[in-house]
Amino acid sequence: MSQTHHNQLAGPTTNNVTFRSMQVGDIEQICLIEIACFPTPWTADAFFNELEHNAFARYVVMTWNDIIIGYAGMWTILDEAHITNIAVLEHYRGRKLGERLLRELVVQAMGYGMTRMTLEVRTSNYTAQRLYEKFGFRAEGLRRAYYSDNGEDAIIMWAELPSSELYER
Repeated sequence: MSQTHHNQLAGPTTNNVTFRSMQVGDIEQICLIEIACFPTPWTADAFFNELEHNAFARYVVMTWNDIIIGYAGMWTILDEAHITNIAVLEHYRGRKLGERLLRELVVQAMGYGMTRMTLEVRTSNYTAQRLYEKFGFRAEGLRRAYYSDNGEDAIIMWAELPSSELYER
């Protein structure tokens, strides 16, 4: 069995996923991921507005065999990138794909000239916090009762972005 054929049978890996900009035609699939991943998912209208009316918004989809299995978004304002969302379908988790998706977002942010990156994460989401810490994010604040579904606090995390030459090695 060829390595390529074996990878297709084995499923997505950090080496066989691809990335592209999110398109309006992707919104239906993105909303299915939102519903599967988040207690208060964004609506199709919210994504449409991000893609069509927010000049600061940058969204990327992660595909495997032409299927969208994850996505991430950020706003790029001046020299700071604010991660709005990052999600991988549960069936594909545990393969370092969230890490690969975050790496793609960081590389794109650096390509846009961003020098810092921020995000909010649920205080209970230890898995995400550990992922962000791998990328140099550090807790620098708290937003009380940030999440409307249960009133949970959000940890505000920040990271300084390295130079793109250093990062892509």
